[in-house]
Amino acid sequence: MNKIICFFKKYWITILIIGTCVALYGYATYNAMLDTFVFSTLNDIGKSFVKFKTTMIANMFASFALLFPSLLLGVFIALVLGIAMGLNKRLREILQPIIYAVSVIPAILLSPIALHVAPSFRSASIFLIVYNTVWPTLFATITGIMTVDKRYLDNAATLELTGIKKMTKVVLPAAMPSILSGFITSLRSSFMVLVFAEMYGTEFGMGYFIKKYSLFGIYPNVWSGFVFMVIILVIVVQVFERIQHRLLKWTID
Repeated sequence: MNKIICFFKKYWITILIIGTCVALYGYATYNAMLDTFVFSTLNDIGKSFVKFKTTMIANMFASFALLFPSLLLGVFIALVLGIAMGLNKRLREILQPIIYAVSVIPAILLSPIALHVAPSFRSASIFLIVYNTVWPTLFATITGIMTVDKRYLDNAATLELTGIKKMTKVVLPAAMPSILSGFITSLRSSFMVLVFAEMYGTEFGMGYFIKKYSLFGIYPNVWSGFVFMVIILVIVVQVFERIQHRLLKWTID
């Protein structure tokens, strides 16, 4: 009970804003103030949500099977390259112009090439998600390592910490706030690319569900799929942000 009370105390304004938006949407659709073909009523969306909840949950797991391996691969690449560039000024000077030039290309623009060159739609989707995931974590890792307080490094030298011990005990913990912030950004943006990839490259997933029924013009299903996806995104991001807060409990909130 105390947790529920704390939750409402913390988020009551957020809940009020969301409730107001939902009420306004419901009023507008009920009174046909919006295009009734595209903007379904809350009643129709609710019925669709109940009818297809099992299907949407199955599509959610299909999306996760594509998202999380791609996300882990992207983060691994970003950490390896980011740590190397953060520690080595010469390597950073060589690679930064190239990385800046490549990173400004949106993943969506690369999709025709990926779909044509990749051996399967799944591998093309993985490439697009990895490509989109790498950059925020990479830049955050470089910045985090470059901005490590020199006092930490002096203390490490005093304690004669070198190599792996210095990296794991001093450098990475000090850079962790920046790295985790970049990872959360990567997570949010990866959902966008995931949905795009599923719309054109898979036969399962949350994006596929929305695309399928939009082609058929069954917009209650489109809206219920959209609402379900937003709920899942919020839950996933909240889980990772809680993990972030737990890992960084020593920092200022």
